[in-house]
Amino acid sequence: MTRARRGYEDVVAAVPVTVPYVRFSIRGAHWFIGRALAGLLRDSGLRKEAIDGLCVASFTLAPDTAIGVAQHLGLAPRWLDFVPMGGAAAVIALRRAARAVESGDAEVVACVAGDTNSVDTFRQGTAGFSQFARDAVYPYGSGGPNASFALLTAHYMRAFGARREDFGRLCVAQRANALANPHALFKQPLTLEQYLSARPVAEPLHLFDCVMPCAGAEAFLVMRRSRAEAQGLRCARLLAAIERHNAFAADPIQFRGGWALDRDELYAQAGTAPADMDLVELYDDYPVIVLMQLEDLGFCAKGEAPAFVRSNTFTVDGSLPLNTSGGQLSTGQAGTAGGFLGMVEAIRQLTDQPLGAPVPGAKLGLVSGFGMVTYDRGLSSGAAILARAEAGG
Repeated sequence: MTRARRGYEDVVAAVPVTVPYVRFSIRGAHWFIGRALAGLLRDSGLRKEAIDGLCVASFTLAPDTAIGVAQHLGLAPRWLDFVPMGGAAAVIALRRAARAVESGDAEVVACVAGDTNSVDTFRQGTAGFSQFARDAVYPYGSGGPNASFALLTAHYMRAFGARREDFGRLCVAQRANALANPHALFKQPLTLEQYLSARPVAEPLHLFDCVMPCAGAEAFLVMRRSRAEAQGLRCARLLAAIERHNAFAADPIQFRGGWALDRDELYAQAGTAPADMDLVELYDDYPVIVLMQLEDLGFCAKGEAPAFVRSNTFTVDGSLPLNTSGGQLSTGQAGTAGGFLGMVEAIRQLTDQPLGAPVPGAKLGLVSGFGMVTYDRGLSSGAAILARAEAGG
């Protein structure tokens, strides 16, 4: 039994920035992260010297880390963190930056994620993703994350009765959401028939179950609400956040994540429940992970996500708006920026700055992250609840 952490009292996220995605780029990760920082300064009106905290997420910065970025961009932060944790990076960055702001270790923290993608970047990254991948899996013919998630998806389908049509409904809904987002790399509508007839990649996964690697960056600022309001910035209040690593390690194959251990604390911190959420941004490198998150975050019981998917539309103007920018499955996966995509979109929606269609009357949003996949499971999970900052509230 762990002691519940207190919630967040006066911390906000503001200034959502996206460096538009491109399929391939000859520019390095430093360039994309630099463009994101420039966007933060432009849209906030702050001078670079006001950024006294920096949290960076990237897979393609090597041999640099956050400290190298600080020098490259001419920053002198008094609080610094590097969180190369893939799909969980945004929640982790926000959670840690918020505590830094609360403690006075920093006043304004820039949370930035960016990666490049050349023709061979994804293959090289897969081969050297971890010591486990490099030494114990890749030399023996591993198919990378597609093969790993094919195993997880096949197990989930056998255990809980999910059908390809259930995953397809999510992909079709997210594509509909993406069509209003000018930065989404997929521009054409997707039908369920097209989803079902797409070429196989690693059974039971087919083409539209898999994210498309690309290059780009996402960013936001974390500060006290009083600082944001003094600067004239629209902001979203952080109500709650959780983080967990290597949960349920004894499970022979992954069918749940760390959210199941900490969701009660998440909702207790925020004083909310799943039914209160006006929008949900879930990490979506593969559809099966979305179903896992719906269950583990309490929107339905374990094994009931297939039925839950059949009873909701997930579109911006429908029931339970989910991945309202299109998610990675329709926008693209810019490395660790894919983990920031949902967070930046939630901030946009709750501050009336969406790139695409707005969720009508949205006041509460949940963002979930999942990342660091070895051969058989993802090791990191997290979630955060954000709220519209009402005037005087």
